[in-house]
Amino acid sequence: MTKGILGRKIGMTQYFAENGELVPVTVVQAEPNVVLQIKTVANDGYEAIQIGFTDEKDSRINQAKKGHADKANTSPKRYIREIRNAELDDYELGQEIKVDIFEAGDMVDVTGTSKGKGFQGVIKRHNQKKGLASHGSRFHRRPGSIGAVDPRRVFKGTALPGRMGHKQVTIQNLEIVKVDPENNLLLIKGNVPGAKKSFVKITSAIKN
Repeated sequence: MTKGILGRKIGMTQYFAENGELVPVTVVQAEPNVVLQIKTVANDGYEAIQIGFTDEKDSRINQAKKGHADKANTSPKRYIREIRNAELDDYELGQEIKVDIFEAGDMVDVTGTSKGKGFQGVIKRHNQKKGLASHGSRFHRRPGSIGAVDPRRVFKGTALPGRMGHKQVTIQNLEIVKVDPENNLLLIKGNVPGAKKSFVKITSAIKN
C-alpha cells in the first residue's frame, strides 16, 4: 500500500554513507502532516486520504476551509494533497503523519513544481542544435522547418519557442538515505523538482 507525506524542499547538500561513499542528497523538511479527510468508495467513488501541510494565512481562510479543517480538529492548511491506494484502516481523521513512516533505503516518488524559466527558444526548451555560426548564415538559434508546403498549417505539438518550466514534475525511484525524526527531515538521494522552499509530495515508489 502507498504511504505519503508533504514537505518543503530546503536545498541540496552532501552526506557520507557508512561505507564512506559521498552521496548528493536533497533535504526535505516534512513537519507533521494532518489527515483532513478519509475518502471511501461508498462516499466518493475511490479510496484515498487527504492530508494537509503548514497552516494557511488568516487572510486567506474562508468559511469553507475553516469548516473542512474543523472536522479534523485542526487549523486550515495551505498545501493539501491526496494519497491514493493508502491503507485506510491505518489512518483516522485528525491524525498526524510524521517522517518516521519512511525508513532509510525506501524508494519513493517525489512530485513538485519545476522552476519556471520564462519564454525560451527551441535550443534551451527542446534541446535542438544550433545552426552555423558563420557570418551571413541567418540560422544561429532559430527553429528549423516547422512544416511542409502542402498542409498549409503548423501541426499541433511542433517544437517551437514558448514558456518553459513551472509544471508539475514527478521523479521516480529515488532512495531515502536518512530519516531524521527529531528535526522532521528526509534526506533523498539525488535531485527533486522545484526551487528552494517549494512544496513537494513524497509517496511510495509506484514502480518499485
